[in-house]
Amino acid sequence: MDNILTLFVVIPVLTITGILFLKDTRQVRLVAAFGMGLQLILAAVLVFLYLTARHSGNTAEMLFVKDVLWFKSLNIHYAVGVDGISVAMIGLTSIVVFAGIFASWEVEFLTKEFFVSLILLATGVFGFFISIDLFTMFLFYELAVIPMYLLIGIWGTGPKEYSAMKLTLMLMGGSALLLVGLLGIYFNSSPTGGQLTFNILEISKVTIPMSAQRLFFPLTFVGFGVLGALFPFHTWSPDGHASAPTAVSMLHAGVLMKLGGYGAFRVAIFLMPGAAHELSWIFIILTSISVVYGAFGAIAQKDLKYINAYSSVSHCGLVLFAVLMMNQTAMNGAIIQMISHGLMTALFFALIGMLYGRTHTRMIYEMGGLMKVIPFLSVCYVIAGLASLGLPGLSGFVAEMTIFVGAFQHHEVFYRVVTILAVSSIVITAVYILRVVAILLLGPTTNEHHEHLTDAKWFEKISVVTLIGAVAAIGLAPFWLSTMIGTSLHPIVDKIIALNPF
Repeated sequence: MDNILTLFVVIPVLTITGILFLKDTRQVRLVAAFGMGLQLILAAVLVFLYLTARHSGNTAEMLFVKDVLWFKSLNIHYAVGVDGISVAMIGLTSIVVFAGIFASWEVEFLTKEFFVSLILLATGVFGFFISIDLFTMFLFYELAVIPMYLLIGIWGTGPKEYSAMKLTLMLMGGSALLLVGLLGIYFNSSPTGGQLTFNILEISKVTIPMSAQRLFFPLTFVGFGVLGALFPFHTWSPDGHASAPTAVSMLHAGVLMKLGGYGAFRVAIFLMPGAAHELSWIFIILTSISVVYGAFGAIAQKDLKYINAYSSVSHCGLVLFAVLMMNQTAMNGAIIQMISHGLMTALFFALIGMLYGRTHTRMIYEMGGLMKVIPFLSVCYVIAGLASLGLPGLSGFVAEMTIFVGAFQHHEVFYRVVTILAVSSIVITAVYILRVVAILLLGPTTNEHHEHLTDAKWFEKISVVTLIGAVAAIGLAPFWLSTMIGTSLHPIVDKIIALNPF
């Protein structure tokens, strides 16, 4: 079973290859759905195998490790492996991609090219989460980012060329900073003069000199943070979300932005904990601004996609905020928040796309009374909203509660103040969620053309029910996920605290 992780890259590639040989649009959809359905089953198998291995007493830091020398002169390897955190992120990606395929079922323009680009993006994400070699990780990172330009620029709406270019340029700028940071880690990976390495596990066993950490930690954290919507580098996100087609918005906010939080945690903080402790206050301030500013920004919007986009800035800010707290509870909450937000924001964007396809508008004041016209989609939207504002029993509550409890474990005044500011976002979130629900779904129908709308079709129901099921499963039974993540966090947090106890 040491090759199971490679299948997460092989299956999408085979799916893309199969699609390229097809001409019939229906066959393209079916092959895409079959391939990503198989990927979802494989993710479930991986979770089972991982939990079984841990239960049987396997305490290795990474499981299912595969290491093949790729480029000898620079000691670059195709090295893959997973811990509980990686497994959770792979599960998230599989669910969102599967739901995204069905949310895009009616794409008619260049259907083959659309699904190829979408699955190529997913391939990069899967490869990123299984990589334990920094060079391979960066390669998959770029593979995930590049298709976004085509997906938005060709199949998007509104000022799509502007949005696609803005997103691409800002993310490429972040990639440039990230590349410098990763090279800095590489050239300091053997302070005693041994062979340099990109392997995360090997680098974690040495102490990178503090002078190098102070230089390369900010570059690495900001490089990943740009994709995680770190203030003030978040401005690409709302425009990109608003112009992207439905499935691309789902993957963009639900999965792609998680690469930023995961990378900031796995690479920047884990490999350079000294500088992380020393400089964390700067980034905690920036992430606190992201959390509060994103929530206020959502209140000011009238376009459904912009509302959810600014909401994503706020929720992704919470992820970076939590990992910078650098304790077990807060970091555990950060990982759960990545999964929770990925599911519920994908659900939001799927529903927004379905509403737009029926009403031909995303402006909330041009809709109203939809609950009695399209009850299934309306109830699903209410569930997504309740998850976003942190209703107990859904995934958002579990994630945010864990983050704030962990943040309050710090006794210093600074940490308490920024935590209180972050907690205030819950109230702000409730304001814009309940406001949108009231305007959109309740009251009389404000547009006579909306009185004859049809409710969800079979493929739309598959998409939203899959996501709602996952949101409810985490909210009702979070402990298995929390335990799986927490077990993998222990060695990481122990190293951080041993170097710099708070």
